[in-house]
Amino acid sequence: MTSIAKPKIVHEGLKRNALGLTVRDYEGSMSTLCAGCGHDSITAAIVQAFFELDIPAHGVAKMSGIGCSSKTTAYFVAGAHGFNAVHGRMPSIATGANAANRNLRYIGVSGDGDSLSIGVGQLAHVIRRNLDMVYILENNGVYGLTKGQFSASADIGTKSAWMARWLNSLA
Repeated sequence: MTSIAKPKIVHEGLKRNALGLTVRDYEGSMSTLCAGCGHDSITAAIVQAFFELDIPAHGVAKMSGIGCSSKTTAYFVAGAHGFNAVHGRMPSIATGANAANRNLRYIGVSGDGDSLSIGVGQLAHVIRRNLDMVYILENNGVYGLTKGQFSASADIGTKSAWMARWLNSLA
């Protein structure tokens, strides 16, 4: 729940990096994503990477689009800069931000709906431009915020329970 603050507990025995920070210093707010979703595992890996690379939060810009993946940026490097773009347009925002300030490290988090449907053109062009950023595409095969519609990355021939009922009604 977003109304519950994440407790700030630092165990004295936690390892510190070259900046004197613990892995807990790289975490963000408490996750509100569905239990079992892989997005939290991705977030944990991002937290660990920033900790091990000794990257200060003020040197990071987090970019995201729309969907479940866009919530991910709230769960790591709480003190970083951030921008949540409109659906499918995160690469353009990241390109402009990178042109304005090349001293930041850019990380973009996007989902299959955001990058492989409405934003596929943006994804292709950010790859073509070879933008200096980490682009993480979280693919769960569904539009989770719209309660399970399949995304562009769903397996060919996959049918939802709704579609199966609709097809049966036609028979």
